[in-house]
Amino acid sequence: MKFINKTILLLLGCSILLSCEQKKKNFDWESYSQDPLIEEKVDSVLSLMTLEEKIGQMTQFSGHGTLTGPQINDDFKEYLEKGQVGSMFNVFGAEGLRKLQEQAMKHSRLQIPILFAADVVHGYKTTFPMPLAESCSWDLDLMEKSARIAAIEATSAGISWTFAPMIDIARDPRWGRVMEGAGEDVFLGKEIAKARVNGFQGIKSYEDFSEMHTMLACAKHFIGYGAAEAGRDYNAVDVSDRVLRETYLPPFKTSVENKVATFMTSFNTVSGVPATGNKYLFKDILRGEWDFKGMVVTDYTAINEMIPHGYAKDLKQAAEKALNAVIDMDMNGAAYIQNLKKLVDEGAVSEGQIDVAVARILELKFLLGLFEDPYRYMNTKREAENTMKEEFLVEALKGAERSIVLLKNEKELLPLAENTNKRVGLIGPMIKDRKSLNGEWAIQGDRSKSVTVYEGVTNLFSNAKFSYAKGADLMGGSDAKEIQKAVRVAKNSDIVFLALGEDFNWSGEAASRTDIRIPKAQRELMHAIKKTGKPIVLILLNGRPLDLSWEDQNVDAIVEAWYLGIKTGDAIANVLAGKYNPSAKLTMTFPRNVGQVPIYYNALNTGRPFDQNNPQDYKSFYLDVENSPLYPFGYGLSYTSFEYVDMQLSTDELKEGGTIQASITVKNTGKYDGEEVVQLYTQDIFASVAQPVKQLKGFQKIKLKKGESKKVTFDITPDMLSILDINKNIVTEEGKFKVWIAPNSSNVQNEAIFSFKH
Repeated sequence: MKFINKTILLLLGCSILLSCEQKKKNFDWESYSQDPLIEEKVDSVLSLMTLEEKIGQMTQFSGHGTLTGPQINDDFKEYLEKGQVGSMFNVFGAEGLRKLQEQAMKHSRLQIPILFAADVVHGYKTTFPMPLAESCSWDLDLMEKSARIAAIEATSAGISWTFAPMIDIARDPRWGRVMEGAGEDVFLGKEIAKARVNGFQGIKSYEDFSEMHTMLACAKHFIGYGAAEAGRDYNAVDVSDRVLRETYLPPFKTSVENKVATFMTSFNTVSGVPATGNKYLFKDILRGEWDFKGMVVTDYTAINEMIPHGYAKDLKQAAEKALNAVIDMDMNGAAYIQNLKKLVDEGAVSEGQIDVAVARILELKFLLGLFEDPYRYMNTKREAENTMKEEFLVEALKGAERSIVLLKNEKELLPLAENTNKRVGLIGPMIKDRKSLNGEWAIQGDRSKSVTVYEGVTNLFSNAKFSYAKGADLMGGSDAKEIQKAVRVAKNSDIVFLALGEDFNWSGEAASRTDIRIPKAQRELMHAIKKTGKPIVLILLNGRPLDLSWEDQNVDAIVEAWYLGIKTGDAIANVLAGKYNPSAKLTMTFPRNVGQVPIYYNALNTGRPFDQNNPQDYKSFYLDVENSPLYPFGYGLSYTSFEYVDMQLSTDELKEGGTIQASITVKNTGKYDGEEVVQLYTQDIFASVAQPVKQLKGFQKIKLKKGESKKVTFDITPDMLSILDINKNIVTEEGKFKVWIAPNSSNVQNEAIFSFKH
């Protein structure tokens, strides 16, 4: 039965008649949906509200179901029945959310429904690979589908707003939140932002928000959070406007172009001004240049944090600065609810400013159908039916397999035949670990249900003879007896699967590291196993790029498995056995050591570039390590091999309005069927503003049977070559350009040069 809010309907009907007579609004608001009927409904509800009720709509409270930041003193309960709670997060389950909604609907004057939110980052109950891992699949359809499944599960449990996707460009592996994004590249970041926004929201038009499994996506964090100094979370960000516009803003602009409903502020300062109080970012760029009409929420207590930033003298001033920066909702800081009425009374802010913010919030509630039925997302039967369905688990396994990056495979040690009868040593703290497999931000994922490496491997290789030793604690100190036991296991084995990594709490928010090597106790274990002389397959489960220089030199095979979610063990086993031939490629560079950080493929050149083949003094280089990364962006191996030959350009001169076809033939020259991510890079050789040494401009993931060849073609158009000129205008300048088609960003074997003329 549909819920009917009689109070609202009666008053709303009268107000809509009035608003039809008087079209002109008394405040400056343009709707996200551009639907006149929705606008009239919003205006009408606003006309019924007291100032206190409006401010309540701008307030989001944590239900404390899962803490994702510091608690505040104000509690939601006293506001709930007054109709002064706009949104809640960190409360879960259809039944529990329904009770909270009932309290608001039963006792509040206008019965405005609550909007429930959560950090649904890489799955809800069915956990998928962490976003950085999933980005390594370079499979946009797969990423869109995993977000869609997460939306189906979450909306079935009462959640209609997710704080995802995180689309911060990140180039510093010390920063723990790299696990939550799509890596270092702007082009790929834009494509993945589009896929994930479309997956969560599932809309082609604004009318589609009424569909049952539509959930509001949130583009976060605006802006520059991934550039925190020293890779330390919440730290200052100091970037030029050029870098902001060339590197950090583009994925967010793409999300606006794909109808993302909400934005989240970032914690950091940008050139001295906290993002949450930054008019230039939100008023001038987001609202002005991009014409974003959706809603903006702060990150957790971000308004309050303007005080320790030294930008606001007290919470009242912080609230004033946030509202003046057109921030609509205060996440769990109580800054708005405690101070906005005082600020209106004092004339520091206007009620019209508040009306605009509330209008944006109410519109989303109308679009989601919450006014028609506040309980539409809270159905326990639907929740049970749509939780961890078999088809969701199949997709989770598929995503996990496609996210595993093969970094090394000396002498074709892998794959290990599924029917092998070899003696296999299973060693390391991650062999039987279950707790960390879901990674961070898997808030509702049941860690007890994730498949361990031990379970996946022993179930698949049924004829092998296994022996096990933990060898070391995941994060603790070393134990000589445990290492000795592991050495005995290795000596009695034909091959060792050594599973090492980070505890999941060592990546994610507030999880920065200065030493990005495998933890010390695990390194000691690895060194001891190396001395046995047995072939080692190193299986890594971690949330960031690591310093693997020693490992690259000393172990036979390296499998970067990341945190893969509920199907971790099965996916790893399938890759080890070759049931799935690994195809993933890195979306973040792996440094040779932390001293190279930040290191990324699309950097600017220097005036004294270093040539490894012709080393000279007084050039840009390190004395103790080469400039190149250990594993570059776009790198990843397969069990088969691919040959790139016969690169061609359809013409060597591109003209305004024209297109060049760049093509290459890719042949599978190995023993297995496989997939390859073919990558297109370009360089503007000379420009009015220095340009990166190369930039990704396209990619195609292709499947080739062994012995099969395929011609891969990319279209190059003038807009793909555009730059931000000295006056920050987007232009395509005449000149010469290099183009590469390659298996990774460091491969320069197939290149060509063409010119562009207006």
